[in-house]
Amino acid sequence: MDRETLGQRIRALRIRQGVSQAQLAFPELSDSYISLIESDKRVPAPSVVELLAAKLNCSATYLVSGVSEDVVDELRVTLDYAEIALRNGAAEEARARYAEVLASADAIALPDMLHQARWGHALALEAAGELEDAIAGLVALAEEVSAEDDLDHWARVHVALSRCLRERGDAGAGVQAAEGALRHLIATGADATDAAVHLGAALLAAFVERGDLVRARQLAGQLVERAERIGSPRARMLAYGEAAYVAEIRGAYEEGVELAERALMLAGDGEDPRDLDRIRVGYAGLLLRARPEQAARARDLLARVRGDGGVGAAGEIDVAWCLTELARAETVLGRPGEAVRLAEEALDLLGDAPRRAAAGALTVLGEACLKLGRRERATEALTRAATCLEQMEASREAAQAWFDLAEVLAETGPADEARMAAYRRALTCAGV
Repeated sequence: MDRETLGQRIRALRIRQGVSQAQLAFPELSDSYISLIESDKRVPAPSVVELLAAKLNCSATYLVSGVSEDVVDELRVTLDYAEIALRNGAAEEARARYAEVLASADAIALPDMLHQARWGHALALEAAGELEDAIAGLVALAEEVSAEDDLDHWARVHVALSRCLRERGDAGAGVQAAEGALRHLIATGADATDAAVHLGAALLAAFVERGDLVRARQLAGQLVERAERIGSPRARMLAYGEAAYVAEIRGAYEEGVELAERALMLAGDGEDPRDLDRIRVGYAGLLLRARPEQAARARDLLARVRGDGGVGAAGEIDVAWCLTELARAETVLGRPGEAVRLAEEALDLLGDAPRRAAAGALTVLGEACLKLGRRERATEALTRAATCLEQMEASREAAQAWFDLAEVLAETGPADEARMAAYRRALTCAGV
């Protein structure tokens, strides 16, 4: 059934209340203008809609959409509940509540509310691990949103799309999504904004995931410079956090600690919990490498991130990263058995795709197995880690991983052929 138009609703309410067009118009408007609105020959400005709603004793939302305030309130409560569930890590509950709004026939007449539900539903799908459906939803949203209308939200949609593509194991597509959006901002002169820094951070993460550390390092420096020029705490927090991540991958652990501490000092109320938790996990990992004597502190921070529920609303890579760093902390603290359990949990989340996160979890698993005397399992895990990095074309790191494996084999005894093969792979990856 076709819905009434705005003009038809105004006319019906006016007649029902026994008011003439002239009476409704007086004193701000003309009766001829009211006639044009009622016949749908003029679209009134929002301020006029508010004025007419007050005169007709109804809400502006009802005049525009035809949906009663009671129904709007009910849908809004459902959306609020979904948002709380998503932030608390209850992805399935959030998805169900967003789907409830999307299934409402009344939501069709409420475009802003419908968009909010579609956006939240895509994030809930991501958090539930249903990446293909999440990507499809985000692609549709990216085609509809406008940087000119809402720059920050436009950037968030493209950041989420890039992130989901990375989580699916397609770092190249993640680079394209973030790079294309950032290029658009630069072309429109909006590069000196928080949105540009947010997109730059997403692009940097995609570069790292793809193993492109040269471009990642260049972009990290540009991000920090741009954020300091913009001056907003949020932009600087994101830039320092991503620069710390690149420093960790480069092995500059003490530098990374300092950058991560600067990022955390800038975090304020209302930050996206996902961004903040990612910096916290990175900071804990850097502490474990730069200052192993603070392993207990790092483990407590990681346990809080995991226990707060924020990580439950994140994607698989972020959850697996937290579990991997927890496993690393347990290894440093002399509990390799618990480290094996946590690393295997991370690997179960990540599946078989060659990802940096999987290589990290496999490396920690191998180290923990070595401490337990499980040499064969350690060799298998470290071999998979090196192979994973090689498949990602992360040549420098793959070379180091093969070299570490060769050293492990040298310690375990007579496996000369396997040890020499590992050395050869290390040299090949190093370009020798």
